[in-house]
Amino acid sequence: MGLFRIEKTCPETKARAGLLTTLHGSVPTPVFMPLATQGSVKALAPDDLRAIRARILLGNTYHLYLRPGLEVVKRFGGLHRFMAWEGPLLTDSGGFQVFSLGHLRRINDEGALFRSHIDGSEHFLTPELAIEIQEELGADIVMAFDECPPYSEDIHLIRKAVERTSRWAERCLRRHQRKDQALFGIVQGGTSNPLRRESAEYLVSLDFPGYAIGGLSVGEPKDLMYLAARQTAALLPENKPRYLMGVASPEDLVECISYGIDMFDCALPTRIARNGTLFTRHGRANIRNARFKSQERPIDPDCDCYTCRTFSAAYLHHLFKCEELLGYRLATIHNLAFILRFMGEMRRAIIEGTFLDFKERFLSNYQPVDEETRIAQKQKWIRSQRGSPLQCFPFLLNSNQ
Repeated sequence: MGLFRIEKTCPETKARAGLLTTLHGSVPTPVFMPLATQGSVKALAPDDLRAIRARILLGNTYHLYLRPGLEVVKRFGGLHRFMAWEGPLLTDSGGFQVFSLGHLRRINDEGALFRSHIDGSEHFLTPELAIEIQEELGADIVMAFDECPPYSEDIHLIRKAVERTSRWAERCLRRHQRKDQALFGIVQGGTSNPLRRESAEYLVSLDFPGYAIGGLSVGEPKDLMYLAARQTAALLPENKPRYLMGVASPEDLVECISYGIDMFDCALPTRIARNGTLFTRHGRANIRNARFKSQERPIDPDCDCYTCRTFSAAYLHHLFKCEELLGYRLATIHNLAFILRFMGEMRRAIIEGTFLDFKERFLSNYQPVDEETRIAQKQKWIRSQRGSPLQCFPFLLNSNQ
């Protein structure tokens, strides 16, 4: 892993444009990383991703460990060759997936005992094993194993997660051997500023090459998410990349970039695409709505992606009504192209010194999803990640600590 270099900062905000250099290429920041959870971005091929100018993808340690399994990926020389992606890759540690399993896992200071959501087999994931898996996968950036607590006002629960995350971070650093990978630490602390500070200060003392802000966008109100993200970003070194995990709504990206955050990931753009929801400059649009049945214009006339250059909104409406697989691909191309272009526009605005004007213009025209709906959708998604029904493993009820 090479160095992170800041090229320009916004004088009115903390926004910054930088360059992250990896073995598999340089990544201009701020950057959004599409999720290649199981070695692929859902519905898209690598050529699609190159066409929309994706620069770095995110693979999922938990899912790839369970299927196809580490031995299969090792046989191909790592995840890059296995999934035919020559650009940079980041892999997460599996901490969030263990959190989202809920009733299928138990956590102690040594690690996390969990049941596979695929076949019910039992596994024990430790910080050392999380690093070993990621070293074999061969990503350019790897993440320390952390405990991601649920949104809660129980300060004792959050403190325990912070303390455990700190101990696990040390163990990850001791185990990590590959010099061509950058290992990032993950700051926890819920929405508690004192605990966030405690977590950040300890991790900064360990001198990781980069830092992630974890444990946000897990169901808390947006104003609390913004406050915690802003306060935490201010605690992290200026000369190292800062990564906010699990955030992708356009209004959240522009806000959090203004705090000096450089990297983002989330399933949101691809997930809502498969539900027929597409991003536009004015907000989200549901392509299933009857108003699109005869619309000859593309869903977003200002978009230059393959979907909008080629097809009418009426055609997309038809595909979703018929549940044609092409509809999912075209919607996914559009949503990711929208987000990636949006990130590029913000980067240019930072370099040109117009970021604050850009932010104000965008937010004045964009209609976000209302808060109640947003929280309900997020909670529904978190529940959907929990795999097999609860009754399959009743002996794990109330035993997550």
